[in-house]
Amino acid sequence: MKYLHIRDARVIAPAQQLDAVCDLYLAEGRIRAIGQKPAGGTIESTLDAQGHWLVPGFIDLSSYLNEPGYTQRGTIASETRAAAAAGFSQLCAQPLTKPVADSPAVIQLMQDKAGSAGYSRVLPLGALTQGLAGEQLANMVSLRNAGCIALSNARQPIKDSYVLRRLMEYAATYDILLFLSADDAALSNGGVMHEGPTATRMGLAGIPETAETIALAQILLLVEQTGVRAHISQLSCARSVSMLNDARQRGLRVSGDVALANLCYTDAQVNGYNSRYHVLPPLRCESDRQALLAAINNGELAICSNHQPHEIAAKKAPFADAAAGMAMYDLFIGLLLERVNCGELTLHAALSALSSVPAATLGLRSGFEEGQLFNASLINPQQQDSYGRSGQVVATFVEGFKVFRRQP
Repeated sequence: MKYLHIRDARVIAPAQQLDAVCDLYLAEGRIRAIGQKPAGGTIESTLDAQGHWLVPGFIDLSSYLNEPGYTQRGTIASETRAAAAAGFSQLCAQPLTKPVADSPAVIQLMQDKAGSAGYSRVLPLGALTQGLAGEQLANMVSLRNAGCIALSNARQPIKDSYVLRRLMEYAATYDILLFLSADDAALSNGGVMHEGPTATRMGLAGIPETAETIALAQILLLVEQTGVRAHISQLSCARSVSMLNDARQRGLRVSGDVALANLCYTDAQVNGYNSRYHVLPPLRCESDRQALLAAINNGELAICSNHQPHEIAAKKAPFADAAAGMAMYDLFIGLLLERVNCGELTLHAALSALSSVPAATLGLRSGFEEGQLFNASLINPQQQDSYGRSGQVVATFVEGFKVFRRQP
């Protein structure tokens, strides 16, 4: 057997409580030994990782790949390469495509294109409702059988609580995981940023915290009634974290995530009408940001990128008219380690929120154990990115294949 030898890396695997400088030996896409070389076989190549971190491949619970249909914003090939360059070995692709990913044919097309590109592995999220219109149930079982890891309505509103209940009942019958966004469309309608003093001063329509918390209360009550497995995508405020924790203590099968932008920025960034910070969910106040950071440190939430690229013109429009969303992959590692280096996040909690926590949500394996498929990223914590932030991904591996290698 011929081995790839990764030498002298700081191996960090929160799922196995491993943090040590050691060697890994890989063959046929799997970890064959940690520490000492196996008795048989030869070393085919060696990767010197001294001074680098070897971490489990990140799992992104929300990314917009735009293809099919919106290729002017990016393609499956370009966005999965960007994801691999940010350390993501697997990513959940939202169904907001054209046509909408509400049929096995579209799901197969996405998987074929991702396979041909050969970068991060795509885990499709099928449309929860036909055309994402929020009215008629999509063919959930067919979408699951076509390879969808879960179903989502991509922040598009569900018509009413009766439809939401029926969606949950059907999904519970077949044990299908639902990705749900907590947003009361009537309360957030017309809003473009967090409702607060900044929005008032700038004359911009606000989105109140209650748009999220009222919708979340409805979701949690219906989860309790139906018994469905539900993941709450992109929480943005402190009250939501508390509500989700209470639901878990009552035995509900619920999980949640937060977009990295909401851990790094607040509504103060909107000063000057900078449309780059027009995102959904909106950036909220500092107390909310601190509560979300605490939830990550406590292992209560996953971190997602919520990567949503747009054409330059769409983001250069006046703030209220600009497209909501931010391209995150180029910034991701630098922003994440900025939070770690300033003491707001612990390194192990941040890595866990990107690997073992989302893996548990999706029923996947994460970490480093002998015999396990090798999904990992090699990070140089000292190397600066193009924005002057410390931390860059040097290489990303998907099931043993080196899908990304940064040029020296």
